[in-house]
Parts: sequence; structure tokens; C-alpha cells
Amino acid sequence: MTCPFFHRRLFAAFMAIAASALAPKPAAATDVRVFSSGAPAEIAQGLTRAFTEATGHRLLITSGTVGSLQQRLLGSESADVVVLPAPTIETLEKAHKLQAASRVSLARVGIGVAVRQGAPLPDVSTVEALRGALLAARSIAHPDPRGGGFTGAHIGRMIERMGIAEAVKPKVKLMFAIGGGVAAVANGDVEIGLFNISEILPVPGAVLAGALPAELQSYITFAGALHIDSAAPDAAAAYLKMLASAREAWRAGGFEPLDAAR
Repeated sequence: MTCPFFHRRLFAAFMAIAASALAPKPAAATDVRVFSSGAPAEIAQGLTRAFTEATGHRLLITSGTVGSLQQRLLGSESADVVVLPAPTIETLEKAHKLQAASRVSLARVGIGVAVRQGAPLPDVSTVEALRGALLAARSIAHPDPRGGGFTGAHIGRMIERMGIAEAVKPKVKLMFAIGGGVAAVANGDVEIGLFNISEILPVPGAVLAGALPAELQSYITFAGALHIDSAAPDAAAAYLKMLASAREAWRAGGFEPLDAAR
């Protein structure tokens, strides 16, 4: 279930894409398998209707943590389109799991602070304000720094840098957003959550108190590419092109869209 306001913004963006996608439908529909990490999964899912209406093909979205998807793709599993952080895409390219020169840059997302809807919004606009908010919070959730993702690792380093690691350690719950971390904030089990902004906005009952201060912010740039073993390369390329052009959908989802270039 998504936040109604967030859903309306994305729906408007997706329908604009559908209205402009006038490519003829193929004679035979095929399935396009998309592997996407948690942060951009909402965008990937939202394009399903627009893509099917424009092409007749069906999207099958598999979402998970960056580490788990990378491990699966480095193993024996294959997909048609892969949407992951740019460094992970590079790892898969070096392992010859992706089609040469198929990568496109999509969007980047920063880290934000989530609280329960209706709760007082903490001041997180400066390093000292964020430090005070974390020290005052009764509980904090953020991704596991050892979980194979970039956000958790950055937050772990950030807390160390602020000199509060030992003070907040007893009240930290290591939870991925995709595993219910933001939902735990929304239902009051956790007071403050530190997650990608795109993972906070869709969750009903959670609100974005603010982005991390510029001095502490870290962005993940996402890219998409075609898998070397794609069973539907033409359909996959059409989807990746639509994904790269969906700038308003990315923006509505909490991302900063990028030019579709390597």
C-alpha cells in the first residue's frame, strides 16, 4: 500500500508516459524480467501499465537488496533488464553479465530522515541538529552497514564521524526499508528512520522530516542495463528506454533524474 498523495503524483507521471508512448504493439507479447533494488522498485513497478499499453509486453519485477541481487546475478540467474546502483552495474559488467554498451544512467537519490506521521518533526537541517535528534531519539532504524548496500554503509560511517556510535548503538535497529524498516517508523515501533528518500515517500504513516545535511549527504546513482542472457532483448531495450525517459516519474518518486548517458 502506498501513500495516497505519493500514489497520485506517480500515477499522473506514469499516465503521461503512457499517453506519449505510441509504439506499435508486437504481434506476440513476451515477458520482460526486471531485477531492481529496493530504492527504484516503485518506479519500475509503476511503469508496468504504461509499458504494457505501449508495447503489449509484460513486466515481471523482482526486487531485493543490492547485495542479494548482485549475488544472484553473479551466479546462475539471469534477467532481461537490471536496475541497480552504478558501482554494482560496473561489477556485473566486469563479470560479463551485461550487454556491452547497454548501460544508461537513470537517477540519483539521497538519504532522508523518516518519522511517524503526526509526530513532531525533528530539526535535521544541520550536522549538530541531526546529531541532537539522533541522541534524543528513543530508537533509530537504518540499513545494516554489512548488508551489501551503500546506504547502510554510509550511515554507519556518518554516525561514527559524528562521534555518537556508542551512545546510539543500544537503540539502533538494523532494518532494510524493503524489509519493513520504514513501516516500523510508520507504526510507531521506531521513532526515527534513516533511509533513501525514495523508500520513505511511498509508505503510509511515515513522513520525510528532511534530507541529511549537505555535509553528511550521500547519493546513490542508479543505472540500468540489459542482461547478456536476455531472452527478449528488443523488448528489454524498449523498457530501458522508457525507464530512462521517465524523468517526471523519477522526480515524483523522490529521485533526481539524470541524463540518460553513461
